[in-house]
Amino acid sequence: MSASQIHVLIASLMGLSGVALLAAGAHVNAASSVQTAGQFLLFHAPVIMAVTALRKAGLVHDLAASLSLAALILGLVLFSGDLALRGLKGQSLFAYAAPAGGIFTMAGWAGLAVAALLPKSA
Repeated sequence: MSASQIHVLIASLMGLSGVALLAAGAHVNAASSVQTAGQFLLFHAPVIMAVTALRKAGLVHDLAASLSLAALILGLVLFSGDLALRGLKGQSLFAYAAPAGGIFTMAGWAGLAVAALLPKSA
């Protein structure tokens, strides 16, 4: 399985999880954190697919975009995972998981800007 296929698979699972969390958020007491987790996954799933397409088309620096995607995915897993777990089970993934996830997510976005500015890989 290629990196592009893995990224599309992950993005698809994020979209699925986002919809599921938004639906679950309608039925739990801590709906706000569960819904935020779902929204973050749904907002970012198309970004992962789009950057994967940009990489395949050679419109962004491949290595920088790949590293940025990894940071985005890790950040979203930590941030959304922690919020969902707190909302559904009342416990944290681990101490500072959500802030760490936010930092990785922001780093991923910054990396995508760099990937757009760097000379494209051959």
